[in-house]
Amino acid sequence: MKIIFLGTPDIAKICLEEILKSEHQVMAVVTKPDKPVGRGNKIQMTPVKTLALEKGIPVYQFKNINKDGVEILKKFNPEVLVLVAFGQILGEEILKIALPINLHGSLLPKYRGPSPIQSAILNGEKISGVSVIKMASEVDAGDVLIQKKLSIENEDTSETLFDKMAVLGGKVLIESLDLISNNKAVFTVQEHKNATFTSMLTKANSKLDFNKKTAEIVNKIRAYNPSPVAFFELDGVKYKIYKARELNPDLNSDAHFNVANGQVEKIRPKNDARNKIDESGRNIENSKIEFNECIKNKKFSNGEIVCSSSKQGLVIKTVDGFIEILEIQYPNGNKLNIKQFLNGRSFKIGTIIQ
Repeated sequence: MKIIFLGTPDIAKICLEEILKSEHQVMAVVTKPDKPVGRGNKIQMTPVKTLALEKGIPVYQFKNINKDGVEILKKFNPEVLVLVAFGQILGEEILKIALPINLHGSLLPKYRGPSPIQSAILNGEKISGVSVIKMASEVDAGDVLIQKKLSIENEDTSETLFDKMAVLGGKVLIESLDLISNNKAVFTVQEHKNATFTSMLTKANSKLDFNKKTAEIVNKIRAYNPSPVAFFELDGVKYKIYKARELNPDLNSDAHFNVANGQVEKIRPKNDARNKIDESGRNIENSKIEFNECIKNKKFSNGEIVCSSSKQGLVIKTVDGFIEILEIQYPNGNKLNIKQFLNGRSFKIGTIIQ
């Protein structure tokens, strides 16, 4: 079939690569305008544009596709419009050009809107997936052609889940196009009453709140990685946090933690292992011993720095336990694992992060 592909970021590029391997013909690509990036404001092409130019496919970058693109795209006489993270809302005139299908990064009607992948992680979901829908005037409300589930692992960030979604999405799009080509496509109306909605993750909402539960904080860090990146602020300095994990005393039957007054009487971290190096760059067994000694028989306030050294790591009190920071970035510095970071600097124990 003759296709016009509309998409912008890496997830769209990966899907376009899959379509280009198929028997379907991509007549043209539409992507968002190039924009300046970095300190030098160097103009950067979108990932989709880069691939399209490599393959000799015509590229269009309309500031407003509904105003400038209708007549141009009609001339290609496409059979299907394939949209993956394009970045503009399509009006009725565009949607009438050909059958419009959209790849969405959730199991619709759940997580409609601009951040389905990030929102799934933010809310601690264990299962998500992709949906291919026929586009409608209401965003992400079109009839569903195919849905495929995908597991979300505890270590997944928005970046890794985007990558998984892209690979799965490319395969699902080919399956969808084949069904349409063979007149076997069956679209099912969404259960609109079950719809949930997402909003963009912004820098304004990136600050960590240690008055929340540990799992919520860890999920936020995962969801905001790689962008806009969660942070905490101390003495006027913003520290970006890319990775963290729970250190909750109640993970073991032989651990006791009085949540009401923050008193830790005994703790044995889960999954004891000797002579292994963890993702923070520290010996697992030694770090657990250090952590135990660090908090034993002490009371802490939410946001209080409990441990801070290359041996102990960086551990902060939360409302229901402790969070260990694993990857951190100082302003204008490189992203480092916590052992590397604390070899050069440390935080004062007892300081409370607001």
